[in-house]
Amino acid sequence: MQRYAWEPTPDRIAEANVTRLMRKAGSASIDELRRSSVADIDWYWDLVVHDLELPFDRPYERVRDSSAGVEWTKWFIGGQLNVATACVDRWRHDPDVADTPAVIHEDETGETSTLSYRELAEAVDRAAAGLRARGIGKGDAVGVFLPMIPEAVISAYAIAKVGALYVPLFSGFAASALASRLDDAQARLVITADWSWRRGRRGPMKPALDEALPACPSVETVVVVERADTDAAVRRGPIDVSWREFAAPVDGPVAAAPTSAEDPLLLGYTSGTTGRPKGAVHTHAGFLVKVASEVAYEFDLRRGDVFFWVTDMGWVMGPLSTFGTHALGGALLLYEGAPDTPAPDRLWQVAARHQVSMFGVSPTLVRALKAHGDELPGRHDLSGVRTFGSTGEPWDEDSYWWLSDVVGGGRAPIINFSGGTEIGGAFLAPFVVEPIRPCSLGGPSLGMDVDVFDASGRPVRGELGELVCRQPWPAMTRGVWGDPERYREAYWSTFPGVWRHGDWAKADLDGEWYLFGRSDEAINVAGKRVGPAEVESVLVAHPGVAEAAVIGVPDVDKGEAIWCYWTPTAAEGEDVSDELRAAIGGELGKPFTPARVLRVDALPKTRSAKIMRRAIRAVTIGGDPGDLSGAENPEALELIRTAAGSAIAGVG
Repeated sequence: MQRYAWEPTPDRIAEANVTRLMRKAGSASIDELRRSSVADIDWYWDLVVHDLELPFDRPYERVRDSSAGVEWTKWFIGGQLNVATACVDRWRHDPDVADTPAVIHEDETGETSTLSYRELAEAVDRAAAGLRARGIGKGDAVGVFLPMIPEAVISAYAIAKVGALYVPLFSGFAASALASRLDDAQARLVITADWSWRRGRRGPMKPALDEALPACPSVETVVVVERADTDAAVRRGPIDVSWREFAAPVDGPVAAAPTSAEDPLLLGYTSGTTGRPKGAVHTHAGFLVKVASEVAYEFDLRRGDVFFWVTDMGWVMGPLSTFGTHALGGALLLYEGAPDTPAPDRLWQVAARHQVSMFGVSPTLVRALKAHGDELPGRHDLSGVRTFGSTGEPWDEDSYWWLSDVVGGGRAPIINFSGGTEIGGAFLAPFVVEPIRPCSLGGPSLGMDVDVFDASGRPVRGELGELVCRQPWPAMTRGVWGDPERYREAYWSTFPGVWRHGDWAKADLDGEWYLFGRSDEAINVAGKRVGPAEVESVLVAHPGVAEAAVIGVPDVDKGEAIWCYWTPTAAEGEDVSDELRAAIGGELGKPFTPARVLRVDALPKTRSAKIMRRAIRAVTIGGDPGDLSGAENPEALELIRTAAGSAIAGVG
């Protein structure tokens, strides 16, 4: 049997946040708490609110109302809560918290700044007053197109404080991606910056927004965070106002709008490669309760701890990290720039300098950093890291063990959780109080009634199937913005009354859960389906392979054939494509022997270090790769195109 990557000590179990919750619930183990949390979801989520002391301005009368159908469930009925009050204002009045760090910022140059909770509250008041002065209030959408700087956090809370709709936008978006989202949201105001640090350069941001604005007639005001050394060529338009002018000093605290539990808080757009962007609607109470529970119980953050996730505020992990950390009185660390600039040990340096407690990374990022050797993490004191976080894609064992043992010294569990923008948190996650096997997702997140279904809707164990959820949860999206039918079709049409997320999952007979990529990316070879991650795990286990991407390509005889792309650990390394092809057939079975295994110098990835498999497949079969505005290195698709063309030509 596979050995555990993490086995908690009695002390670690005793001090964990989730142990406190287990005692209150009367549960003797985490698995017992998992079961009871879905046996009565109303009881469980009410318990969370009280355990975390989340402040409702007006108490709710009922936890949930599903009378309109499970897909339209409402939560915390009759209650009032404003995220800005719950995460910021309540701490400004707490003498033990008010002057502790709330936001820490560091950029590629090493420049740092810190805002205490008191300073954050004052900054939010100024920005909220600026919004109200421009007529922004309930029902108005506000886009935030900023790098990972303090103003990104201040803006989120200011928008929440006035009851408007927060629309976070990825800082690397090009004009077309910005335009489609701002127009879909009908944003009235956008907050941006002149530029952002990226690989030692000042990457312009405002010009992309300027290019997008003609397609966004609803935008009336653009607030610009003016940064030092801005190129004089960055223009100011008739609707532009500086952040300094916008967030001017105010006399005393600014009162938050009385928002109900179900009032919309944010509009999170999913990152697809084709089609109109899909906006997930999240509410003040529902989103906050879920993300606070995630940060508290899975990532085990405590008051005063430093939470650091390598992400962007434009993806759901940005708001999750922000609101979840501040609901608990922790400090949020923002890093602005590339994770390997100016040197490949940059992240280890940042984590050590700020004594990070919870450190979130992606498997792809870990694989990239691992290629620089084992000695780099050891140069920095990472003893403060109690927990690693991970999400977004499946792990391979080699990289998982490297993070666990080489970087973490076996002291910190990897909380590999799976969720999504529409979920507002996790479906699956392990907990620090239980043994964790490498690459595992542990089991269901608390309060999440998840299962694995086969094509006929029957639960299965020990084989691949669709990840589903049988019951609603507080942060479940309240629909697709402006398109309720699209929401029904996307999540509720496959198995009526059950949420189908579109992930390819397996729950083994020992109770461990694993993901194998998107189910719409599953490869069907002559009626036998395999997830890309299963094949990729064989590839990256080879010492000569740094990264890999596996796709399905149409095949006349088999329906689909497996194609593999891989990058070498050393530029001058041997081409082991034939060896890899044989290894896959031997490991997974002859039917899954790839049709092509192709070496390339780079794989296209997003700015958050996810490999862009859909774009790779599109280019391989001669199609349109779709929106590439979120790509870190879109030029890598030309390497894919060339390799695929040569392989096809070689068939003759």
